[in-house]
Amino acid sequence: MFRYILDRIIAMFITLFIIVSIAFMVVRLMPGSVYEMGGDLSQTVIDALNAKYHFDEPIIKQYGYFLENIFLHWDWGTSAKMRPNVPVFDILRDRIPITLQINLISLFAALPVGMAAGILAAIRKNTIVDHLVSLMVVLFISIPSFVFAAGLQYFLGFKSGAFPIIYNVSAKGVLRWKSMFMPILALSFDPIARVARYLRAELAETMNSEFMLLAKTKGLTYAQSTIRHGLRNSMVPLMNIIIPMFANVLGGSLVVESIFSVPGMGGLMVDSINASDHMLTVAILMFYSLISLITVLIVDISYGIVDPRVRMGGEK
Repeated sequence: MFRYILDRIIAMFITLFIIVSIAFMVVRLMPGSVYEMGGDLSQTVIDALNAKYHFDEPIIKQYGYFLENIFLHWDWGTSAKMRPNVPVFDILRDRIPITLQINLISLFAALPVGMAAGILAAIRKNTIVDHLVSLMVVLFISIPSFVFAAGLQYFLGFKSGAFPIIYNVSAKGVLRWKSMFMPILALSFDPIARVARYLRAELAETMNSEFMLLAKTKGLTYAQSTIRHGLRNSMVPLMNIIIPMFANVLGGSLVVESIFSVPGMGGLMVDSINASDHMLTVAILMFYSLISLITVLIVDISYGIVDPRVRMGGEK
């Protein structure tokens, strides 16, 4: 088991290195330079800044300096446009908590709702309830989260005035949570649909299995056999999709945070790309890549713990 986990960790870091390298190349080759004429910067100052940060050298040499700073000094550079001369990790440290908070709350809030919908659809299979849940699943999966965000912003924020249209940075207590309600709700629709669809399929198949028939012959009622045996066995495979869903929700928050002006990683990502703040953009991409790879690692390890054949095959 130790070798299996070690192999997965090594593969994760190799993948992260490849992703960061590709991100560096793509960002540096984008149109526009970090320092351009305009504002208070003269051409002399621009040339001095480009020379200081090696922006005037070939891309391969820039990549070499980039790797040297990371592996020898753990220095991911400083922001050039968003917050000049501020280390990028100091900027991320202020933004990461709000992003993780919104995404985790939306995921954990979606789980009970999706499970309830999936159980209801499986128990009432091929009825009007099942059809309504299936319609909800199709809509929630097919419609992007930023469309729901815009709709919530218009109806709940602008028309009814029940919630703030944008996130209130200075609000505290109840007002702060109230301004977070619509971003969390917009990000919850997709995980609700995925959990409901998966649990409905698993539970409907489990209800027709032989051990469920045996449970009924022993005198258990329909509700007792469903809760004690059907639901418990259907929840095991469901755990394998919950962890990867966090990465999906995190990706959807890129646009949703910008719509609601949430001071998180999503808006910072868009602003850094528009401002050609290269080092900050690469650091943000590294953060999202690391989160995705960690979720994959956790899933792989959980597979190895549950099924010995997986880790035995990995060792070979």
